[in-house]
Order: sequence, then structure tokens, then C-alpha cells
Amino acid sequence: MKPVHPATETCTDVMDPARARAFQIALGHPADIAEGGPLPPFFHQLYFWTPHAPEHLGRDGHPKVGGLIPDLGLPRRMWAGGRIGFAHPLRAGVPAERRTVVEKAEHKHGRSGPLGFVTLRHEIRQAGSVCLTEWQDLVYRQDPDPDAARPTPPVAPTDETESRELSFSSTLLFRYSALTFNGHRIHYDLDYARGVEGYEGLVVHGPLLAQHLMLMAEELVGPLAQFAFRAESPLMHFETATLCRHGTDLWVRGPDGRGVMTANAVPQL
Repeated sequence: MKPVHPATETCTDVMDPARARAFQIALGHPADIAEGGPLPPFFHQLYFWTPHAPEHLGRDGHPKVGGLIPDLGLPRRMWAGGRIGFAHPLRAGVPAERRTVVEKAEHKHGRSGPLGFVTLRHEIRQAGSVCLTEWQDLVYRQDPDPDAARPTPPVAPTDETESRELSFSSTLLFRYSALTFNGHRIHYDLDYARGVEGYEGLVVHGPLLAQHLMLMAEELVGPLAQFAFRAESPLMHFETATLCRHGTDLWVRGPDGRGVMTANAVPQL
């Protein structure tokens, strides 16, 4: 495939603190974010909505590719992971601008068939300064072959020094989709998730898992300078996950011992 010329998108947001407090409530946390106060890490996912008219959506509820993200000819979208650099805290109620660039868009061939990889880079500014830089890695796949063997997920480590169990109701998945304006049907449409994309249930958002790991990391290692995460296998809404930490390494373990997500936190000096 020929290299893709960088495409860009810029949008602004007032960073309404009420939306952040609604997310705190959805997570079962105290709603204490005030106007001008710092937002917890990764709460920027609640902002910078880019609504599209129904006719511009794909079958999965996401905006059709071919705009900012090029069409790689593969229908299934997954958030594979990402990394974030935190320069300054984002503040609630302070206008912000996000500039997005497509850094990479390419085809590869894996064990499961053709794959498309897209990397987006987001820079978020407040008061003229870059507060946060995020790289978002997306993977596009073919529809599942019902006769093909399912891939074997990796086994998660068991040497954690801290852990906590977490469950995800369909209500929480719906509320997170609404707060992030994420229309992907695998998170709320059970018939679509099972019948079209081949999952056993509703899929817990990868960013929601990463959010929990980031909050855990900030609590245990202090304010973050960087955070990186990588999805290993999907987690279903009926499964209980274990969030684990050993030093600056964090991970999510499924109820059967499989690896769901890995992460690494770099604290501020």
C-alpha cells in the first residue's frame, strides 16, 4: 500500500466539569471535580466529540472510514492500545483544543489474515501549551470465520503485589459509551456483538480498562509522566476481571487466567 499523506483534524471543547463528575459517579467514585480543577488521567476521553450524521456511520456505529482514517478495506475495528505523555494537568472548565494527525496507516498479514494498522497522534492544548500527547493504535480485521479456531490468548502473570477485582455491568458499558460518544455496537448491542463480530457477549471497552489501570497507577505510584497499554484479549461484560500491579507494570487478568491488557506507568520525577 502506498504511504498515506498525513491527515489532520482539529476540534475544541469547553471541558465541562459536569461530564467528568458524571463519569466519576458511573465509576462509583465521589463527584468532586470542580471548575478549574485538574482532571484525572485519561478523562480527556470524555471530550472532543465528533458527531456524524446517521448516513455517515458504518455498520458498527463508528463513523465510516475514508475521512480522517483511510479505508483499508477491513470492516472490524479494535482499539489495540496506546501511550500517553502527560506534560501538564488538563483542567475542567478551561477551553481546550485537540489536534489529531494520522501518523501511520498500513496493511500487514497475520496468522488470522489481513490486518490494517492505524496510529493516530493527538495533541491537546490549554492556554496555548501542550498538556497531553497521545498515540492511539487501531487495528482493522476481516469478519470472523465461524469455522476457524479461536486464537489462544496469553497467560497473565500471577506475581502481582496488589490486585483488585472489578466487574462491568451492561449499564456501565452503556454509560461509558454515552459519555465518550462511542457508537461502537459491540459495547451495547448484544445481537450485533455475537452475530456479526463473533464475540460471546458485550465487549468491555479497552479504554475503560486502561482508565481503571491509570487510576490504580496514579493511586499507587503517584502522578504520571507517561502511561502505555496494550490489549491482549477481549473481556466480556459477564466476566470479572482482576486488576494487578507489580512495581510500574500493571495488567488485567481474565477469570480464566488469560491476559486481557498489559500496561506500564512512568511516574513523574
